[in-house]
Amino acid sequence: MSSVQHVPPYARERADYAATHAPDAQIGALVAAVRVNSPAFDAGIEAGMRVTHVNGEALADMITWLWEASDDEVELVVRDPRDGTDAACTLERLPGEDWGISFDGAVFDGMRTCVNACTFCFMHMLPPRMRRTLYIRDDDYRLSFLQGNFVTLTNLSDDDVDRIITHRLSPMNVSLHAVSPEVRRRLMGRNAQRGMEVLERLIDAGIEIHAQIVLLPGENDGAELERTLSWCAERPAITSLGIVPLGYTRFQKRFAASFSDDPAAAKAVIDQVRPYQERFRSERGSTTVQLSDEFYLDAGVEVPPAEHYDGYPQYYDGIGMIRSYLDETDVLVERERGRLDHIAQTLCDRSLSVLVVSGTAARETVSRLVSLANIPGRVCAVENRYFGGNVDVTGLICGCDLLEQLPAELHGVMLFVPDVMFNADGLTLDGYHQDELEAELVDRGARVFIAPTMPEALIDAIERGLAAYNV
Repeated sequence: MSSVQHVPPYARERADYAATHAPDAQIGALVAAVRVNSPAFDAGIEAGMRVTHVNGEALADMITWLWEASDDEVELVVRDPRDGTDAACTLERLPGEDWGISFDGAVFDGMRTCVNACTFCFMHMLPPRMRRTLYIRDDDYRLSFLQGNFVTLTNLSDDDVDRIITHRLSPMNVSLHAVSPEVRRRLMGRNAQRGMEVLERLIDAGIEIHAQIVLLPGENDGAELERTLSWCAERPAITSLGIVPLGYTRFQKRFAASFSDDPAAAKAVIDQVRPYQERFRSERGSTTVQLSDEFYLDAGVEVPPAEHYDGYPQYYDGIGMIRSYLDETDVLVERERGRLDHIAQTLCDRSLSVLVVSGTAARETVSRLVSLANIPGRVCAVENRYFGGNVDVTGLICGCDLLEQLPAELHGVMLFVPDVMFNADGLTLDGYHQDELEAELVDRGARVFIAPTMPEALIDAIERGLAAYNV
């Protein structure tokens, strides 16, 4: 099976990038749902209407909503799409009661997109003919505050900066990468310096910063990384600094290797960062500078203990996931030994085996859980041939690779496919719907379960799957 042949009809071209900047003809926030007997319900607001103003302010994003609707009375202007009319209404609520209204999304006036030319941009390394939305390079400061997205700050106006400071939008998640102007321009393009100017203003105003560095061999490592670490050490507002290695796909010609291809280089980064981690623990009581799990896996070095990760502020940036998984496995095995033995015995009694899908990076970690739990079965680590390069994480597994690499015969197998492969619409990155994948795998004889990947959630899914066999 070719790894790039499955092209759904809606994924023929790249995103209309400029459209993300254009004002929506339907201004305001689309109402997605209204809870029965809530203040919004009592005011006659219904799903499908649009809230255009709150306390006289145009409703462009959830920040305005949270700011203006924080009291127990709020004035709204609501547009009814059935006749296009606007109506003013007043909502009142009891102390502690919510408004009972949910909006479609977090920004309502169009996403702010990226104005940079980063040499390492993963969006520029994507295969052709994927879903249009996958090519949109968001760089919206509002999503940094609301959802934890990393942003460069290069596209902010002075009014945007004033709003962050006035509304205390803290913490902000900022892509830093380097501090030397010439290095930043080489890595990010001509707008790079604007990001530093804004960052300094935010730091001076006391906005907490979670910073990120994408580390490129020979570009911003070595002496430049030393300068960046020293710069951050002088700014206590930077409460975490995550360092992740360059990731690349086969759909580009600029990169052919990263730290994943050079264990010695990965080990050198660990050694270079360690003195700063020790300094921060001594001066601040926190590690602050944290390396992504890939550096430890690539170098063959054991990941640090949980206390190293300061409560995992950059967990979803791939920092501390392995340690969290290992610790949860140990607790689960010790606490739930009887339950695990019962699950294992039930599988044996029914002549069933478990097959857990993971990315190649997590193979040993997930295998350790299966082994310690004495679960009859194994882990299938799916190689990412669709993207190629050094892409190896579970969340980027594609449907074509899953189908190509799983066995053709799966009778008697309880197959657990990671839920992080799918978006909210049930689609993989290469356009397979989970129902389509399930049908194909069921035809091979498997009982298929879309399940979380963390240890306790996975064991829960196995237990539920066994109960389903009794139905």
